[in-house]
Amino acid sequence: MRNSRDRILTTHVGSLPRPDDMIELNRAYAAGEAHDEAALRTRRAAAVAEVVRQQVAAGIDIPNDGEFGKATEHRINFGAWWSYIYPRWGGLRAGGDMMRAQPRRSEPGKVVLTSFSDRRDRQMFAAAYADPESGVSTAPRGAGGGMVLPVCVAPITYTGQEIIAADIAHARAALDAAGVSEGFITAIAPGSCGRIPNEYYASEEALMFACAEAMRVEYQAIINAGFVLQLDDPALATSWDMINPEPSVTDYRAFAELRVAALNHALRGLPADRIRYHLCWGSWHGPHVTDIPMRDLVDIVLKVNAQGISFEAGNVRHEHEWKVWRDVKLPDGKLLIPGVVSHATNVIEHPQLVADRLVRFANVAGRENVLASTDCGLGGRVHPDIAWAKLRTLAEGAALASKQLFG
Repeated sequence: MRNSRDRILTTHVGSLPRPDDMIELNRAYAAGEAHDEAALRTRRAAAVAEVVRQQVAAGIDIPNDGEFGKATEHRINFGAWWSYIYPRWGGLRAGGDMMRAQPRRSEPGKVVLTSFSDRRDRQMFAAAYADPESGVSTAPRGAGGGMVLPVCVAPITYTGQEIIAADIAHARAALDAAGVSEGFITAIAPGSCGRIPNEYYASEEALMFACAEAMRVEYQAIINAGFVLQLDDPALATSWDMINPEPSVTDYRAFAELRVAALNHALRGLPADRIRYHLCWGSWHGPHVTDIPMRDLVDIVLKVNAQGISFEAGNVRHEHEWKVWRDVKLPDGKLLIPGVVSHATNVIEHPQLVADRLVRFANVAGRENVLASTDCGLGGRVHPDIAWAKLRTLAEGAALASKQLFG
């Protein structure tokens, strides 16, 4: 991975707005309607080439494929980063709507995830979430508006070799055409893709490590193709809000430790300097007051076998947590990739604010160890015009910070 040796480099978390015609092709495909498979592949390749070109034009140094291989069926979709993997696995059968699943309760020493509708924030702000005019949004749009998850009923296996090969081919052609030397491709971490009902494995630990073995195939393919692998693991932090009643920090840390152990099992032998790890608190357009503090997880996060750590730092619920890095020594060779513009608001950050945020991190971690990024993916979260404006202001702010830090 490149570091900010001469200036603050720019990147982002992954998802970017999909073209409307590609969304419609994806929708028809998912619905089982008549569609032209060759046309979908051709359109996706062209769209990836264009989105890489747009990133470079916006000032992004380390771009990606926009996650266009992770199909969305609507402009507003919060779940493609997660749901994309299940068609690439064997051992599953169709599941149910997790928004409306029966709530489940935890107890001391036993952390159990509840349904999405039973999240503590959703309970505290039930009227806002129920009001379609409030501007609050959480669930991806789709059939019934819910999150439909599969059920594990047999050994989990990776069956998506042809799909990831196509993703890699599209990204490589696009980066080469744009003259870009380094790009990244995202893949989900075991702790996030393992949040499925389990009717096969004897324990949660066995399920996590099975997910890890399956995902290792995708991780290896991305790295072997010369890309930086970004591991998406929002569940490490967001699962805290899905546990009722609120667990002890000790119990939750054990929950997180298992997921990091499974992830590192999947990463065994893979080069850490080709890997970056992303966690976040979801930060949909809605109230968050039950997020677990970064301080309670940071030492566990640093155990991940990844050089780069990507996290929310522009979100107003977490911006203050830059101070954590004054007290936690960044291990040698690690890079911080803080989000300095946020997907959680339509307001476009001022470049000077972006610069100020970056300078704070540079002062505590070293300027060469900081890359500028977004809090999370912009695709499916904000209007396309806003998404691209945020990437431009990210680049402008990084340039201001570089002038201050490098002269």
